[in-house]
Order: sequence, then C-alpha cells, then structure tokens
Amino acid sequence: MRTPLDELLAHLRHPQVRDLAWTLLSPGILTGGELPLRHPLAASRWLHDTQRLSDWLLQQEAEPAALHTHLGNGSSRLGHYYERLWQFALAAAPDVQLLAANLPIRRAGHTLGELDLLLRDDEGVHHLELAVKLYLGPEREDGEDAGNWLGPSSEDRLGIKLEHLRQHQLPLATSPAGQQALAELTGKAPRSAAWLGGYLFFPWQQACAAPLGSAADHLRGRWLHRRDWSQLANGQAHWQPLQRRAWLAPTRVPDEQCWQGEQLSAWLAGLAEQAPAQLLVRLEQDGAGDWHEQERLFLVGDTWPEPA
Repeated sequence: MRTPLDELLAHLRHPQVRDLAWTLLSPGILTGGELPLRHPLAASRWLHDTQRLSDWLLQQEAEPAALHTHLGNGSSRLGHYYERLWQFALAAAPDVQLLAANLPIRRAGHTLGELDLLLRDDEGVHHLELAVKLYLGPEREDGEDAGNWLGPSSEDRLGIKLEHLRQHQLPLATSPAGQQALAELTGKAPRSAAWLGGYLFFPWQQACAAPLGSAADHLRGRWLHRRDWSQLANGQAHWQPLQRRAWLAPTRVPDEQCWQGEQLSAWLAGLAEQAPAQLLVRLEQDGAGDWHEQERLFLVGDTWPEPA
C-alpha cells in the first residue's frame, strides 16, 4: 500500500528535498519500550493534514535555494545532516516554535552535552533528542535483544544507544546545569523524549526477529557478507552503491547516472579486503527513464562483525 511519503517521492527529484520529505514522514525505528518517544511534529497540523505538508515540500522542490543555504557546507556526518533537515522544517512549521537547537549544557566550564531540540507547540515545551540509525541484525544471537543490533562499523549498538539516551541525553534538560541553561528560554520544565529514524537490516538468508519495541512499519533492508554476494546477485538485477550522504531517502537516479554492469563488477573487484560496509540499492527503471530504489542491502566484510 502506498503511503503519503511514497506519493510525494514520486514527484520529488531534488535529492535534498527528497531527504527532507523522508525525514519528516518516514516511520521511526521504535514505537514502544521504556524510552519516551515523540515525533517532533506530533502536535502539528502538518502531520495530520499531509496535504499542507506536501504543498510545502513541493514548494521546496520548486525553490530549493533556502534549503541549500540552510544546509550549506555543514558536517558530512549523516546524523548532523538529519538534524539540520529537522531544524529547517521546524523553523517553517506553522504551529511549532523552535526555541533552540544544539543547545550546549555546561557546568564549571565543561560541556556536559547538547540538547538537540527545544520546541514549543500546543502540547507544551519539549526537549527532543534526534538520531538516524542503520542497524544490522544478528545471524545467530537473539534478534529481540537490542544489544545484538550493530551499526555497519560494528562499533555502535542499538542497546548502547538506547541506554545512553535513557541515562544521559534525556535527563540532561532537567539536570541543574540544564535548568540553568533553559531559564532564559522557557519558564516551564520541558518534557524530554527521543525520535529515532532509520533502517533495520536483516541477515539475507534467514531473517532474525526484530528488536523488542521496534515499530511494526519500520523501514528495512538486508545484509550479507562479501563471500555470499555471488549467491544473491542476479544477472537481471541492477545494483549500485550509495554514498553515505545518500543513505536517507530511497534513491532516484537519472538514466545518465546509472551504472552499467561492468562498473559494478570493477567497483567490487577494487574494494579492499578491509573496506568498510557498503550500502547498495537494487534499482528498477520507470517509463520515463529514471531508476528507482526497490531494495537496499549492506555488503559487509567476510570477518564482520569485528571482535569487540
């Protein structure tokens, strides 16, 4: 069943506008558990009247200069890019007041951390922590255990991220240092919550269980070791790697930028044995000539995951 996001992406070509639409409308990774969760637009009419939001996004497609200026030459880190997309949208949302973004919390000259977002809407004042994550599920361990879901580099773990949010990031706003920093911005204590966007990737041969608390409609892909690529690859399928900055919205590639089969073969042959995990997408061509993502897959080294 097509979603409002699917309908929008069919009309959007600009990569950064597509990422903006994906950021605002894609489902979160999580829906329950002990962690308080809140969509940044939870009280906004944009989330409940998607035509208003669609009209605004189509306006950005027609006139992307403001988005370009906002994003500028910022950090290439995916998480920072995701935060900047949220900041741009929240500053424009008609019924949300963005009070602060990336607000440093300091004590005795030492930075304890930052509050990603502080906003006010019809439901009150909110401190929100944002993250966009791509986690790979276990082949043999229990998939329901968030501690067994690893980032592509195998250093990050979903369980560790959730614990850091619970123990450090979310309590920061109500700490003495946090209260002092917020005193000039709001007279009300904010309610703290998190929002995690991203994808969960399952082993290609036999999918594991999803982590406890994951959203039923979470976005997903598969992963496999490089030694197994020949078993998965189909001569009729068209695969192409994605640069990290293109990891958010499903990709749309003009015909002239689409790789030929020999390009992929040469690229795979040139990958160093210890190359980091690579994200590939399977593309299909539409009637107008553009190629659209149908599936995404992480290709990891044969020794992945590395020992902790």
